[in-house]
Amino acid sequence: MKTTRKNRVPLRVAIVGAGKVGTVLGRVLVEEGSRITAVVSRSRSSARSAASFLRCRTYADAVTAIPAGTDIVFITTPHDAVAGVAATLARLEGLDFSRMGACHASGMLTASVLEPLEKRGATVFSFHPLQTFPRDFPPRRIVPLARGIWYGADGPRAGLRMARRFARALRGHVIEIAPESRELYHAACVVASNHLTVLLSVLREMTGGLCREERPRLEPFRPIIEATIFNVFGTSPASALSGPVARGGVETVAKHLEAVRASLPVLLPYYTRMTLETVRLAVAKGSLTPERRDAMEKMIMAYTQDSPTIGNRR
Repeated sequence: MKTTRKNRVPLRVAIVGAGKVGTVLGRVLVEEGSRITAVVSRSRSSARSAASFLRCRTYADAVTAIPAGTDIVFITTPHDAVAGVAATLARLEGLDFSRMGACHASGMLTASVLEPLEKRGATVFSFHPLQTFPRDFPPRRIVPLARGIWYGADGPRAGLRMARRFARALRGHVIEIAPESRELYHAACVVASNHLTVLLSVLREMTGGLCREERPRLEPFRPIIEATIFNVFGTSPASALSGPVARGGVETVAKHLEAVRASLPVLLPYYTRMTLETVRLAVAKGSLTPERRDAMEKMIMAYTQDSPTIGNRR
């Protein structure tokens, strides 16, 4: 059954941390019918600004401002502040922890960092949004991108149930992450965001010598990028793979590597490594014969030995 606003139970949520994550997700909650009971930040002015955006009258620079009756305390501070916030919250006497949930938005930390609150009876869970929140973008611009996203969660069984309820209030979904896999999960998030950004930066650098314009442009490549993403999510990375490596074009790939070495030698380590990963994917796809695979890897490794080290990049 499709989830609608009518069958999502509104939540009363206090937000600790008035940065982009708390402000954006708080706004989604408000627009989906939940209520922000308080906004707390180290800076009272930032708390006031976020509270205004979240239609909340209560803002402060101390967690003592969180009112009784709050369903979930959402800690959206930097990860190194989460433990301190949890410990401070656990010392409060005016909250009924047995009726309250508490979570944090850190990608690196598990629910265990909230143990002081769990000991007080709170239902705890981690709740990391799988989305990027660029500092240069105003919150209002990011809000539409924060609906329907996934949240990496862990915690006790009751915590995971509450995480799913919280995600529904945000029109989102939960992916359960085993605590012992948290660091690998966060590294995967880095690949999805930061490494993709670097890939596009490399692409832009490679286009610098292709045109007579003053600045390299990514826009001409947008259709092929979007089509590739569409194909990957519509099938699988292996099924979507095309190009000279997948076809076993050793000679073509050798010319590519030679062109990169001649024009942009600082990118040769990146290009050779990614080409080797492409060979591995082409093997999974089943499009390379063993002979072509061996020839491709031997040729690529010859260029790898000639690659400058990272320290030589200028």
